Formats: sequence, structure tokens, C-alpha cells
Amino acid sequence: MNIALFLQPKAEVTYLRDDMTIRQGLEKLRRSGFTAVPVIDAEDRYVGVCSEGDFLWNILERNDNLADMTMKNLEYMPVRGILQGGKVQAACIDTAMETLIERAMKQNFVPVVDDRNVFIGIVTRSDIIKYFVAHHKI
Repeated sequence: MNIALFLQPKAEVTYLRDDMTIRQGLEKLRRSGFTAVPVIDAEDRYVGVCSEGDFLWNILERNDNLADMTMKNLEYMPVRGILQGGKVQAACIDTAMETLIERAMKQNFVPVVDDRNVFIGIVTRSDIIKYFVAHHKI
């Protein structure tokens, strides 16, 4: 089975750029309603996933006195500085279904890249489950 069947294309996916500021990233994440989103670089290559927790722990780590913390302070730190590399592995479009399912068991979505590591979209765990429920009468 081809995972393209499950692919939500990049144009329909919320993602961050790694050169966005922490403030921009937080604002976009908040508007999206998601708890984690893919992060790409200026050449559209996948570089990781950023979650609410990544933002929170980074802000807490860098700011001893939270009383002095303002959104203005977050305009100078890039999103790339809070990424935890390798935390969420991407899949290629030709990844075997078994591998896709293994990755989806560990995270809510699996980023999908082409052979140049360019981000092309995501496959959500819920879409995989919906497919199998509909087609296998689970």
C-alpha cells in the first residue's frame, strides 16, 4: 500500500520555519490549535517537530525570572534553537506501511519527505486508523 493515500499535503498542513522567532512560532502554534507541528528550513527541508512542551521548557530554561518574561523577549530567539533533533523521524513517500504504522504509534503524525528531504506533508495517526477501521471492519 502506498502511503500517498494518507498524505495531507504541505499546503494543507500547519508548519513552522526554523528561522521564525519563538514568538512567531508560539503565535502560529496557538492559532493552529495543535500541540505539535513540523518545522522546515528555508529550502523546505524537514528539520524536526516543535511542540508546546518544547516552547515551554525552553522559555523556562532561558528565563530565571519569569516575572520579567515578555513576548518582546521572545522576538530574538529562533525556533531552530529549541528543536530536539531526531525526536520525530520523517518517512519517505515510499516507506513501507509497517514502518509508517510503527512511527505513528509513537507520535500523532508522521512527517513525509521526498528523496531530497524536502517536506511534502504529513500522515496522521487518525487517518491511518480510520482507513483500517473502514476497510478491515475492525
